[in-house]
Amino acid sequence: MRIAVLISGGVDSAVVVHRICEMGYKPDLFYIKIGMEGEGLSCTAEEDIELSTATARRYGLHLEVVDLQKQYWELVVGYAMERARRGLTPNPDVMCNKLIKFGCFEQEVGHRYDKIATGHYATVRERDGKIWLGTARDPVKDQTDFLAQIDSLQVAKLMFPVGDLMKEEVRRIADTQRLPSAKRRDSQGICFLGQIDYNDFVRRFLGEREGAVIEIETGRRIGTHKGYWFHTIGQRKGLGLGGGPWFVVKKDVEQNILYVSHGYDTLLQYGHSFNLKDFHFITENPWGDAPEVDVTFKTRHQPHFMKGRLHRAGHGYRLESPERIQGIAPGQFGVVYDAAAEICIGSGEIGV
Repeated sequence: MRIAVLISGGVDSAVVVHRICEMGYKPDLFYIKIGMEGEGLSCTAEEDIELSTATARRYGLHLEVVDLQKQYWELVVGYAMERARRGLTPNPDVMCNKLIKFGCFEQEVGHRYDKIATGHYATVRERDGKIWLGTARDPVKDQTDFLAQIDSLQVAKLMFPVGDLMKEEVRRIADTQRLPSAKRRDSQGICFLGQIDYNDFVRRFLGEREGAVIEIETGRRIGTHKGYWFHTIGQRKGLGLGGGPWFVVKKDVEQNILYVSHGYDTLLQYGHSFNLKDFHFITENPWGDAPEVDVTFKTRHQPHFMKGRLHRAGHGYRLESPERIQGIAPGQFGVVYDAAAEICIGSGEIGV
């Protein structure tokens, strides 16, 4: 069996290489270069490639750098800026997995291999003769929400060799095997930005446009923002307002107004339902024509799964929950799982 490993320079993908070699395979390693370069932008690609090269050398494996910057710029950055311009909250990491790591890479390189292995915390499960995207053993590190737009063919070809491990076990293996990236900290933030501030990146494309910050309960103007595209529903930090905490609870895109509410427990930062547009089933619809079903779900990358009911609503779906959902942000993906939070069924974009 021919296996390609997508290696990032981090500890998770290095342990993937180790575990696959332990199985008796000699995989080929690929580093996907997507970070933007030039014009004041920088990324961690150089360090990533150094550590990936050291891992390849350690196991006597071939490493190739695959440059997909152009495709990333057109497909993922284009998507993110278009959504931000409309006042929505994009999720470029979700689209990167769908379009770049398991899309463009497959077309250029991956089609030559039987399996593609990654360091994502997820699993592949077989039920009723079908392949499903399963959640990871470590619920805190579970990354199925970032994979919720891939399709069944992609899932069937994927391997997630750290999906059955807790994070501390991954670190322990890396330390025991003295892997080059054993002490490297986990990366944070959007995949292509590296050390670049997200607002600086958005400013480069959309500029600035001053508008009012208004307390929604009183209608009182309490500040000025530099563009609604810098802010998301549920945001607390980075508003530059005194006497906080303040939360963004609404955006008026037409008038360029940001509405905020004061206090940690303001009910306006919570909701109990939202609509899902263009719902994507990863493998298939397991519920058939049922008008409503019990599910678990996530609206952002978080360590716990929330309980709810998924209802058919016209051509889409509506998700309702007895739990308070903080910061329901249009444009983000609502990711739906089975009631036991074992299988990731799919996702849809949260509607306005």
